[in-house]
Amino acid sequence: MQQIVINKRDMPYDVNEAMKLLRTNLQFCGKDKKVILITSTLADEGKSTVALNLCRSLAQLGSRVILVDADMRKSVLADRYNRGDRNQPGLSHLLSARSGLEEVLLETDMENLHIILAGRVPPNPAELLSNSRMQKLLEICREEYDYVIVDTPPINLVVDAAIVAPLCDGIVMVVSSGNVPYRMAQSALDQLQATGCPVLGAVLNMVDQKNDKYYYRKGYYRKGYYQKYYGSYYGDYRKRLEKSKRSKK
Repeated sequence: MQQIVINKRDMPYDVNEAMKLLRTNLQFCGKDKKVILITSTLADEGKSTVALNLCRSLAQLGSRVILVDADMRKSVLADRYNRGDRNQPGLSHLLSARSGLEEVLLETDMENLHIILAGRVPPNPAELLSNSRMQKLLEICREEYDYVIVDTPPINLVVDAAIVAPLCDGIVMVVSSGNVPYRMAQSALDQLQATGCPVLGAVLNMVDQKNDKYYYRKGYYRKGYYQKYYGSYYGDYRKRLEKSKRSKK
């Protein structure tokens, strides 16, 4: 089994403490909450790094964890750990029956943590996520692991998260502080609730510590980094939003 290195450096203290709090809150949701979907309202909110760091925190406690990278459209994790080579076998290859589970399952340098990266960008990601192979994968992972964390694209941009949600036990929504209008966040929440999967809570990300006494530092999830990866696929929704606001004035 191929191994990738994800634990090159420790998380900053405040981020580590925030992940411990998120981990504890997740554990108090009950032992039946094993398959957890992570999504966000828009792109550039840091959901994939939150998902990965949550996995790291759970694994540090001794839980067997797998991260399923279901953002096949524009995966931050696949680009980061496959060094831009999206032809490496991943979830899209598994769901299209081009690779088996043993070919896409990756060990990490952290004990108890495995990852399935997104794989090659398919022409039909929503259709792949809705086929029976995705359900079978999550059933297998549910039996083999204590927690299955599924990273999905932003719910307000594409339908993928809503497709996967009924297969999961709970949803955690990542919201970047001060960047998402209330109505847009409420729309995302309404879409998630309509899936029938319980929304367990939200992670308020990218909070500026200079003005707010929260755990995350605005500089930790760098806006430029995520814009580089998401902007070219989903479009710059923030600019469109600002333009729309100005036109209404």
